[in-house]
Amino acid sequence: MQEAKYKRVLLKISGEALAGDKHFGLDFNVMGQVADVIKNCVEMGVQVGIVIGGGNFWRGVKNGEGHIERTRSDHMGMLATAMNCMAMADVLEQKNVDVRIQTALEIRAVAEPYIRARAIRHLEKGRVVIFGCGIGSPFFSTDTAAVLRAAEINADVILLAKNIDGVYDCDPAKFAEAKKFDAITYDDVLAQHLAVMDSTATSLSMDNHIPVLVFALKDPYNIVRAVCGEKIGTIVKEA
Repeated sequence: MQEAKYKRVLLKISGEALAGDKHFGLDFNVMGQVADVIKNCVEMGVQVGIVIGGGNFWRGVKNGEGHIERTRSDHMGMLATAMNCMAMADVLEQKNVDVRIQTALEIRAVAEPYIRARAIRHLEKGRVVIFGCGIGSPFFSTDTAAVLRAAEINADVILLAKNIDGVYDCDPAKFAEAKKFDAITYDDVLAQHLAVMDSTATSLSMDNHIPVLVFALKDPYNIVRAVCGEKIGTIVKEA
């Protein structure tokens, strides 16, 4: 069995990634593959916390703009993340992975309220903890929630699983000459306005000295590669 480089990780998965090629809703084939590699990580002794976005159901700024007040629209997005958390938890449980869901908004009928000490205890017992509803406040992205939860649980690294295989100096979908970085500093990400995470999330990870590894979820096994320290994607860290 491979040896893990990191003991405790925070995995951020976009809602869009869970939709697969459908771009909306849930693709259970994709989710099953992701669950398999998460189970692999747990079996290696890695403690796994997960934050999932909600963009496969609702993107507050984009979907609600001009129609719904921003605060309410963001709260709708938080509920979308909760649906994704429940679905991901169920897929993991079908594979005999012990899971707990904690949400920043209280939904006691389906999830525990977020309590840091309880989350850490779950992780120490080998349970996967899925954090839903962002940070529970509007105007903050799930990227920011991922960094905040990573800081709170003392994660060694944030694994940012995206639809792109790293950080580029410009959009590789538009510019063939786009250059991919193997490593880049937080300062350079902010100065060059690179689309890794939003600026709040990037600043928070920088202030708390948490490295961020950006890689493609197209091959879910990249999660295991990342946990084992293989050179994939782009690492965002201090100079």
